[in-house]
Amino acid sequence: MDNIFTPDFWIHEWEKIKSDDTYAVHKGFATPEYWDRAAATYNKGTQEKENRKKDKALARFREAGLLSEGMTVLDIGCGTGDLALGLAETGAHVTALDFSSAMLDRFEQAIPPHLKDRIHLRCDDWHGVDIQKNGWENRFDLVTGFMAPALSTSRSFFKMMACGKKGFAIRGWADKKPDPVMAALWEKIMDRPLDDRPQSILYKFNLLIAMKYFPDIWFDKMEWNQTATLGQEIQNQTAFFQKAGSVPETKLRRIIQSYLETIQTDGRISRIQQGLTATVIWSENRR
Repeated sequence: MDNIFTPDFWIHEWEKIKSDDTYAVHKGFATPEYWDRAAATYNKGTQEKENRKKDKALARFREAGLLSEGMTVLDIGCGTGDLALGLAETGAHVTALDFSSAMLDRFEQAIPPHLKDRIHLRCDDWHGVDIQKNGWENRFDLVTGFMAPALSTSRSFFKMMACGKKGFAIRGWADKKPDPVMAALWEKIMDRPLDDRPQSILYKFNLLIAMKYFPDIWFDKMEWNQTATLGQEIQNQTAFFQKAGSVPETKLRRIIQSYLETIQTDGRISRIQQGLTATVIWSENRR
């Protein structure tokens, strides 16, 4: 058995989650098809809270000496671009990567004219990116991955670290309450209650300590309310469960539509998500 203070111990613990519901949930969210469909309603109505979390992250980056004019940043799983835009405002040149073209479309629309030459958008799946071919090895001053499905394995995590020469930052779930809509559909589709306990961020934190880094970590309560049309939510949930489970699409869509029709109000579905996120930052000069 590996010693708790060795990297192999934490890599092994991390890989063990592939056998539980948490990994199945991850698979449901880890597709461009899901995020292309979810982009229309993603992060709307929560901008004030997101701005506060972004400002807090930027302040912590500054305290750690990770921000400087003209610095280069790789943002993996950039989504609609909140963090990348904040970094560009500080003077950084940001390469923003996401596998969802629809999320990047929303990001592009949000870029103000004075930041357009500081942000380069790239639609690609991190798992398939050849960092050597792209010249990304040890290239970026800061590499980030906030709530990024792309960093779900130790291999993809080490690949991220290979791109940085100074600092790194990641964010993920430390705890999450079940989304009532997803939980109800999960039981109907998977024939068992949902047991989702996403904590891979804590494995990453302990892995870094075992690798002799001295990471900083902080936690934020998170709550968002999302409203979508009945049609949008049917599309979103179908895309999710196509990857999370193995029910044929026709049957899957029938189950999802039947349930959502019972909880819709004026043709709309409201969902609430509550949980705790952890943000970890570390640097090469703190080992």
